[in-house]
Amino acid sequence: MRGAGALHFHNSTFFSLYSIFTDEKLAKQVLSAAKRVTKKRGRELEETSFESPANRKKTVSMGNAATPAAIEESLALPDSNADEEELAKTILRTNRAPLVLVFATKLLEFTMPSQPLSSRLSLAQAVVSVNARTKALSLGIEKGTSAEDDGWGRGQPRIRVMGRDIRVMKRWGYEWIGRSHGEAGNVTVNSSNAMDSQKTLKQEGETADEPALWGLDLEALRSSNGPLISGAHGANVSGLPIYTAQSARAYLLKSFASVPSPADEASSLKKSAAVLKAEKERNLGLVLRALDLVLQSWALLDCEELNKRAWAWYVAVRPEVENGVAGWGGKGDVKLSQILNLRRKG
Repeated sequence: MRGAGALHFHNSTFFSLYSIFTDEKLAKQVLSAAKRVTKKRGRELEETSFESPANRKKTVSMGNAATPAAIEESLALPDSNADEEELAKTILRTNRAPLVLVFATKLLEFTMPSQPLSSRLSLAQAVVSVNARTKALSLGIEKGTSAEDDGWGRGQPRIRVMGRDIRVMKRWGYEWIGRSHGEAGNVTVNSSNAMDSQKTLKQEGETADEPALWGLDLEALRSSNGPLISGAHGANVSGLPIYTAQSARAYLLKSFASVPSPADEASSLKKSAAVLKAEKERNLGLVLRALDLVLQSWALLDCEELNKRAWAWYVAVRPEVENGVAGWGGKGDVKLSQILNLRRKG
């Protein structure tokens, strides 16, 4: 067949078309037309996605070119200096998953202070995923055994956060500005197997400090049929079966809406997408501020005790939704006054 070398990448597509049309010439024409349309759409997407430098938000890739310091800076979460009075009168609307995520993210700041923000976001997302799967199985939404039960996490270290066991991957060689060497925290990363597969990724010159961690996505690992490959060190995460910090951050930023006031509901004017986006980001800062006050008040507790209590605290303030499958993903109101009530008395 002429031009076989040029069509090497598309051979499987060509033969699929040939099996349908049973005519070599016609199959080639269809394939060529499809390639032209694909290229055209690609150019259109590039043109429509262009933004001027003034309007483009600064982003940082997780690839090899990005430094750890730049990655951590790009992941910064909204901050708030709101006083208790402002917090106490704030009511937000969200569903349960992002509330678990924000609880876990803030908790890890206290229980694993030597971990960078990228790791805390990844680990917190792992908690959300494990909890969601457990809930889905109990409701009959999902069936079958989990990747953990099937042994896909065997040999990987495991930590416990908010009462949930999650598998982790060590990020040997990832050094970021602001890391406090010698600050070990109170959490021990336990290997479930003497043959810790991540020891093969150990880099020369590493310190005795516990390395940064990724939350390991065992379901993704199983879907890809493994095996878990080297390359977890540094900033490059391409192809790794992990919960990415960027995804967790993006989820948080869009998940805490303001409860409409009577004036908002009566008005015919709708808020712009930009205004709603800014409100949600500000609201996330308020939730983080409230949780920070709670955890500061309990700073005398060790990490194990904080982890035990954190899940009960979440349950006490989570939004009310319908029971059973009907409530899956449902939204409700979260009163920051109730979160503030979780503070240690006296």
